[in-house]
Amino acid sequence: MLDGLSLTVSSLLKRFWKSISVTWLLTLLETVLMTLIPLFIGFAIDGLLEDRYEDFIKLISVMGALLVIGVGRRVYDTRVFGTIRVELGKTLAGRSNKLATSVVNARIGMGRELVDFLEHQAPELMTSIVQLIISVVVLYTFHPALAFAALGTVVVMLVLYSLFHKHFYRLNSAYNHQEEKQVDTLETRKPERISHHLLRLRKLEVNLSDTESLVYGLIFLLLLSFVSFNLWFAASHVQVTVGNIFSVISYSWSFVEAALILPVTLQGWSRLSEIMTRINSEINTKQALK
Repeated sequence: MLDGLSLTVSSLLKRFWKSISVTWLLTLLETVLMTLIPLFIGFAIDGLLEDRYEDFIKLISVMGALLVIGVGRRVYDTRVFGTIRVELGKTLAGRSNKLATSVVNARIGMGRELVDFLEHQAPELMTSIVQLIISVVVLYTFHPALAFAALGTVVVMLVLYSLFHKHFYRLNSAYNHQEEKQVDTLETRKPERISHHLLRLRKLEVNLSDTESLVYGLIFLLLLSFVSFNLWFAASHVQVTVGNIFSVISYSWSFVEAALILPVTLQGWSRLSEIMTRINSEINTKQALK
């Protein structure tokens, strides 16, 4: 089913766009319903205090719809993305028959990460974007400067991550190259070679983790500065009420939670970029294993 196509996230989307679009649409619908629940809870409380049950029934209906959609999406997801993994694995195995078993085994595992991105990271990113938009719009209603601070924070985050993208790519390349040797190394039954291989993987994992921690720390510092600025600005320039200050901080923090998804997704994309280059390259066994 993937014959003649490059094995990339884009090609998988083009080939399976109908089934993937259904699960993503359900994800967006689930996100919207989840976002609306606090609003309906407020309406229900006001209605019950006045002995009216219409809004309470609406709340129950929304929660029921959320339950049905949430469960149905997860059942559907498992089957759709499971099928994509099978097709991708079959294609990778068929195109890699000239490579060593160790390399093929590693690349099938790497290929599954492309599907994992479509199943998990992409929907999380969509949810994050919806939350970011809602937060920015609400902050703008209090004062444009609050919204511009949020948008400026996102721009700085993206610039900051771009400075580390090539480094992440190189580290993932080294890690994947070492992982391709694992089956052959284990087949030698030589403790010293196995130990060297595992220690090499550990070193690369530590380097990746340290870089991710540094980037996360810088981005989190940036986001905390954003929240602090919005608190100061709201207290100094916005009509001061307890409710206003609470709303500004609540939506600023909601923005922070959603924004933290961005570096995670970008780090995942750096790894996927290397994987897509690797599994689509035509190299011989000696080059792959040297």
